[in-house]
Amino acid sequence: MDLEHAQSEADVPAPSTRKRMILMILAVGLFLGLLVGFNVFKGIMIGRSMAGGGEPPQVVSAAPAKEEAWQPALRAVGTIRARQGADLAFEVAGVVVSIDAKAGSEVRAGQPLVSLNDDTEAGQLRQLQAAAALAKATLRRAKEQFEAKTISPADFESAEADFKAKEAAVQAQTAVVAKKHLVAPFAGRVGIVNTSPGAYLNPGTPVLTLQQLDQVYLDFFLPQRDVVNVRLGQRVDASLDAFPGRTFSGKVSAVNPKVEGNTRNVQVEATFANPGRLLVPGMFVNATLDVGTRQMHLTLPQAAVTYNPYGAIVFVVKGDKASGSKAQQVFVTTGESRGDQVAILKGLKAGDLVVTSGSLKLRNGTPVVVDNKVQPANDPAPTPQEQ
Repeated sequence: MDLEHAQSEADVPAPSTRKRMILMILAVGLFLGLLVGFNVFKGIMIGRSMAGGGEPPQVVSAAPAKEEAWQPALRAVGTIRARQGADLAFEVAGVVVSIDAKAGSEVRAGQPLVSLNDDTEAGQLRQLQAAAALAKATLRRAKEQFEAKTISPADFESAEADFKAKEAAVQAQTAVVAKKHLVAPFAGRVGIVNTSPGAYLNPGTPVLTLQQLDQVYLDFFLPQRDVVNVRLGQRVDASLDAFPGRTFSGKVSAVNPKVEGNTRNVQVEATFANPGRLLVPGMFVNATLDVGTRQMHLTLPQAAVTYNPYGAIVFVVKGDKASGSKAQQVFVTTGESRGDQVAILKGLKAGDLVVTSGSLKLRNGTPVVVDNKVQPANDPAPTPQEQ
């Protein structure tokens, strides 16, 4: 009995331990009560806010829709081509003996550029020239004898035919010798010479390029639906990345009379004066052709318009300081675009304050705060910016 009584007394916690347990339970209960109370209070406040229409405002940027002069234009990309240009090569094989033109120099038509060894061909030419001279003298004597009726007509005709044959052989050999000398077929600028004296060249091996650059052509393509707006003499403006901020002006000089079967596009050729030789064949060019008359259009930055399957929409800022500003969704009809701008044909009027950024987080009636510290691009003719 004494042993059982001792064990039961040992199982009873000490008074200090019981106090700590009670305090811990009270602390946990207090924490849970505060947490529940905070959530209830938060729910009540959210409910009151929603019931009272207290939706938090969204920060957006906005700009007024305004009318601007708009010149209808056709735009395309093209390539510069020389008025006359060729990669020159020899028709015959041979060893280079001289280079008479320097790379980058201006040459006149007929000026010697590169020559091959022509000793053998020149010797054959002199031999044929001597034979032709003898045939010519024989023909002269035969003519005198024929007039004196000392030879038959057949002998005279034989001498005449022999002279013509010898003369033709001289002309043929002269052409062979000429093929050993590369001359400029037209005036222009010499490119890099791809050979040197002593080199053996096969027929058709490119030796150098010759380009006439006082005038150049710009070749570009337009869709077949736009060809009706193109006419000869029409002004064409060209811009190049090589000359930022500079525009070159030319005129339409030809329109291809057929449509490309694969693309349904039509090739257009424009002629540009090139006094400074700045435009070089092969350059990539952005071409613009003004068509029609200048018109006034309501314009917006393209970033302000949201395109959906059911139409294009913008958000207009409505309200005043007393009632607060709110977003209102408006359907619009868009027209042509130029650079960062788009023309608005229907749905807005000049002066409407349109949200230009932040519209993805808006719906009808959303409160807004306008902050125009950062505005989207709105340049009618943007250019690449290097960072």
